[in-house]
Parts: sequence; structure tokens; C-alpha cells
Amino acid sequence: MRIQSYVLGEVSTNCYIISGDGAKEALVIDPPDHSAAIAKKLEDEKLIPVAILLTHGHFDHIMAAEDLSENYHIPIYAGEAEKELLSDASLNGSRMMHRNFSLTPDRLLKDNELLHLAGMSIKVFHTPGHTAGGVCYYFEDEKVLISGDTLFLESVGRTDLPTGNSAILFKSILEKIMVLPDEVVVYPGHGERTTIGHERIHNPYLRADNFWD
Repeated sequence: MRIQSYVLGEVSTNCYIISGDGAKEALVIDPPDHSAAIAKKLEDEKLIPVAILLTHGHFDHIMAAEDLSENYHIPIYAGEAEKELLSDASLNGSRMMHRNFSLTPDRLLKDNELLHLAGMSIKVFHTPGHTAGGVCYYFEDEKVLISGDTLFLESVGRTDLPTGNSAILFKSILEKIMVLPDEVVVYPGHGERTTIGHERIHNPYLRADNFWD
């Protein structure tokens, strides 16, 4: 499995291009902007994208999705509870950036749905809290989690934006993410990668005395 990360957009979002080892088909996750730059990366690596996966609907994770979808004739996937935020520029934050961007995904995903794309199996975890319809993508065979803005290196996602909720975020992290094996590598929406084991010990937001009770 190859995971290539490109930091793009106005708030340094991690865009991931993921492909099987030696395979030509690829997935694009959270393309924030600069669709031409992403297309150039795909061309340089001789990769053929087959789908765009969105972890959530904030503008800094979605704004190149439509261009890439149209150019490559590939579907856009997102959590089913994120439909409203994706379609509303005031909710997804693009209006405050003077972009007024909205998006309608081709496929809405359910919690625990299993996808088979680009020769890989991906489990969808609905992890609300940062947004109501946020999801994480778990590549179980490779022990890789794409966490979006739910979990970061020694931090967690903010919950003060539309549809955010701190209590729900911690419930999502506890019940969906921290039950994974320690060796799972976490690739977040911003910043450096981490592991479940590292976060279990070093994440100050997860170290409250009663968090693991």
C-alpha cells in the first residue's frame, strides 16, 4: 500500500493519494483545492483515480473534489449525515472564504459500511463530533486509519463550528477509534501522522482520569 500525502489549500490540509503496492488504481482523499496540482501528481505517478473519499464537508477538504470527479468521471463518497453541510456554503465554511461552494456527493456512506475500491477493502466509521456526518476510513489489512479532523497527533478536532459537538466527538473517538490496535497508523486531516498507541498514552485530551472507564 502506498500513501502519498500532499499539503494543499489555505489551511494546510492533507490530501492523500492511496494505491495498492504496484497497482495503478488509486483513491483521492480530501482534495482541498488545486485540482490541477493533484491531477499532475496522479499523472506523474501514472495512477488512475477511481473514487474520491471525503472525511467531512468543510471547505478545506472538498473544494477540488468536483473538478476531479468531472475530469476523471469518478464518484465522490461522503458520510450520509454530511449531505446538508456539503450543500450549504454557510455551514461548510466556504462562504466566509468568499467562495460560496456547495457539493452533492454521488454516494452517501453508512456507518460500518465496507467498500472495495482500487483493490483495497475500506471500512467506514461514522465519527460525528467535528461535524455531524464526519467519517474515518479504516484499511484494516494495512492497519491504516484516515481520521480526517476527528483525531490528530496529540490533539482532537475542534467542535465550535456548525454541527460540531464535543461530547459526541469524544464518544466517537472512544467507541470507534481507540478500540483499534495500538499499531494502527493514523493519517489526520492536518499535521503529522501518529498511531493509536501513541495517542492512547500521549494525547492530553484522552488522558482524563475517567476517559477509559
